[in-house]
Amino acid sequence: MTSLDKPTEETSADDARAVTEAALFEAFGGLRGMVETVLPGLLFVTIYTINKDLHMSAIAALAVSLVLVVVRLVTRDTVKHAFSGVFGVAFGVVFAMMTGNAKDFYLPGMLYTLGLGLAYIITTLCGVPLIGLILGPVFKENLSWRTRNPGRKKAYAKASYAWGAILLAKCAILFPLYWWADTTQLGWVLVVLKIPPFLLAVYLTWVFLAKAPAPIDVFAEMEAEERAAEEREAAARSAE
Repeated sequence: MTSLDKPTEETSADDARAVTEAALFEAFGGLRGMVETVLPGLLFVTIYTINKDLHMSAIAALAVSLVLVVVRLVTRDTVKHAFSGVFGVAFGVVFAMMTGNAKDFYLPGMLYTLGLGLAYIITTLCGVPLIGLILGPVFKENLSWRTRNPGRKKAYAKASYAWGAILLAKCAILFPLYWWADTTQLGWVLVVLKIPPFLLAVYLTWVFLAKAPAPIDVFAEMEAEERAAEEREAAARSAE
């Protein structure tokens, strides 16, 4: 390695890390997405802790979720994270209203977390890590990592196992509390466990992907093939 090679490699590595950070930020919503995830549940448990009014707590949580969607629409920003929050809160409200048990507001989200944790583990065991399916389009590599980029597939597998383990560990804490704790205790533990496990999973994903080979930009390849085909057609016409 020459003295000129090393800075180039370091710059390339820095660029790869920057691309990875940007992709993770886009895929998981960044700071705004975290706020949208936490705020409805925080509002629900705060109001319920104060007055033990299930209906007021549920309506307030659903209302703030709808406001977050409206804000996204007005600012013409992506609404996928806000909409997922609305659906999650709506299911929780329906469950709680049907049973009359305020703890059931949290049950759909807990079941979703359990299912998602299992999905990360099972898809990885089947050779199609879920985190790769999520991030592949973001990195413009789609499923090329499955057959053409084994180092990247390995990184996705590690990241998926990490997500699965973290989510299942979270469930191991929450489900006993669902049965044994009261609504306010469960609610505050849920609020506390919203962000730290998520940040840990995202950080580990960044660590694994930052060390992995660069993604194969399949969109750029298709564009290059189209340009080459057009050039061949133009050359053929000119030769006639």
